Amino acid sequence: MLADVTLTQYALVALMSFLAGALGGVTGYGPGLLLPPILLPIVGPEAVVPVIGVSSIFSNASRLVAFRRDLDLRRALIVVALALPASALGAWGYTMLSGGIISVIIGAVLLITVPTRHALMRLRRHLSTRGLMAAGAGFGFLMGGTAGTGVVLLSILLATGLNGAAVIATDAGISLVLSVVKVAVFQAAGSLPLSSWIMALLIGVSATPGVFLAKRLLGTLSNRAHIRILDVIVSIGGVILIVQGLRAMPG
Repeated sequence: MLADVTLTQYALVALMSFLAGALGGVTGYGPGLLLPPILLPIVGPEAVVPVIGVSSIFSNASRLVAFRRDLDLRRALIVVALALPASALGAWGYTMLSGGIISVIIGAVLLITVPTRHALMRLRRHLSTRGLMAAGAGFGFLMGGTAGTGVVLLSILLATGLNGAAVIATDAGISLVLSVVKVAVFQAAGSLPLSSWIMALLIGVSATPGVFLAKRLLGTLSNRAHIRILDVIVSIGGVILIVQGLRAMPG
């Protein structure tokens, strides 16, 4: 893969990763939503979720470090306990799929996450501990097999009553643990060659400065405009991925 990637493509991935890192630090999500449409034609559909899985370890670790004082450990442990086995199962299922189907699934998930996030946000302060456990299991399976599901976790946490920096920190802690398990499954299945690790490292390194920039901006900017813009970007990206996937399918 590396021999086929141009310097311009590397530069584009690095720039988008920085912007996604900044958005992720402010809104709680970004790389998994913004990067699939950019990565798919560069690394191929089979490599998109594994590459983002590795890069999310770096981006979530940096978010957790930046907002560590705001982590809600209790809620994080509840979600991780239920999501961990489901995430491993979802990642294993992903390795069984073909390129065209993968592209369609990722695109569909991106489109679904937009209305899902808005629906879940209307439940704010009404999601019980049992509801959090059930939502955690469903999120784990979804995260294991696709990209861009951070909006779902963000909305689940908002629905429990968390807000502000506590959402960012708790989301990062949960996502970090699940990403490690997800990557372990991909590595065991042979879905992470050296070229994918190098691309993921580029994304992680490029996104990290954006995360710490976002920490400075979080107290002065409203999330509403960022979320609306991101909804549009995500929807467009989802449509593009679905179209590309359908074209790649045989017959």
